[in-house]
Amino acid sequence: MTISEHGAIVVGGGIAGTAAAIALRAAGRTPVIYEAYGPGDAERGVFVTIAVNGVNALRALGADPAVVLGRGFATPRLALRRASGRLLAELPLGGPLPDGTVTTTIRRADLYAALRAEARERGVEIVYGHRLAAARSGPHGVTAEFANGRTVTGDLLVGADGLNSRTRTALDPSAPAPHFLGLLDTGGFTDRPVDPALLPPAGVMQMSFGRRAFFGWAAAPDGRVWWFANPPRRRPVEPGEFTAETWRAHLLDLFEGEPGARLIEATGGILGPWSTRDLPRVPVWHGDRIVLIGDAAHAVAPSSGQGASMALEDAVVLGHSLREHRDLPAGLAAYEAARRPRVEKVVAHGRRTSGTKVLGPVGAAMRDAMTPLVMRMMHRRGDPQAWIFEHRVPVLTRAPR
Repeated sequence: MTISEHGAIVVGGGIAGTAAAIALRAAGRTPVIYEAYGPGDAERGVFVTIAVNGVNALRALGADPAVVLGRGFATPRLALRRASGRLLAELPLGGPLPDGTVTTTIRRADLYAALRAEARERGVEIVYGHRLAAARSGPHGVTAEFANGRTVTGDLLVGADGLNSRTRTALDPSAPAPHFLGLLDTGGFTDRPVDPALLPPAGVMQMSFGRRAFFGWAAAPDGRVWWFANPPRRRPVEPGEFTAETWRAHLLDLFEGEPGARLIEATGGILGPWSTRDLPRVPVWHGDRIVLIGDAAHAVAPSSGQGASMALEDAVVLGHSLREHRDLPAGLAAYEAARRPRVEKVVAHGRRTSGTKVLGPVGAAMRDAMTPLVMRMMHRRGDPQAWIFEHRVPVLTRAPR
């Protein structure tokens, strides 16, 4: 057993954990990230959308969005379509920031790599191959025990270990389990030319309420199409339940006669499927020396388009709270007080929008009939999602020019 001492232990090297480490450095602490997987392991997921509120959070961390999101592309608008392709509505995904920056879509692996590079530039150490087994805190510090036998101690432990967080269980053994939303998640990137009619205008994320499943796609600047699908499912997918061939056949059957089928045919390797889950209200976010952040505290449905942005906002607010409150328990309490109302509202919003993907034929027909009327009402009242996109977190450090 190896024992090490650190100022702050960050469990998880994904979006939330890496951003939290950057924020802790800005707040005057010395974090070390412990990531369960190896540096070369493939990242789960296909791509993520960083909405303008998340882009603003990156800048508040002192990161340059043009660098961190440089391998992504702008997607400032969303088009909703029927299975036939008929346009139901087109909506903004938040207005541009003062410098013209807009909502951006980026491969998850590229975002991880860029954030980790940013963290290393700030002097943050990243240790791979360490999966948390247990954590406990006392009056003089917190101890993390990893499955490989290593034990580390520090003043603070940040649990950024995702939906199935072991930190959450360490804080509260009765913490709720993730809730299956009745959807699977899958996607890919086309690797051969597709019908030009399937290529949406630049900057527009297309989403289709298919006859049997939900499908989304966008055209990247290099001409490839990035796509995802959310097939409905009564139970979570089991490991090994599908082979690559049977999963492809299942998707082609689901989207037969729809644009999604032709994009799937043009994709060599399909990623997934994964079971889509969120978290009901998590009662305990922190103790005296342990705190949850990102999906460990409040996993949101992918339909919200806010999972990554919420994690980035969390990181900034945690760093700000700990800088403003030198007493650690007071700082953690201030972080929760600032974040809980907002993220629980976003989680509820995401759960409602996920429900629109599993309506069934009758519900889908009613939705298509009502959507034009609903959209006219929305435009009269202004953007009903403005409260999500226009939220701003306090600046920790200024991004370099």
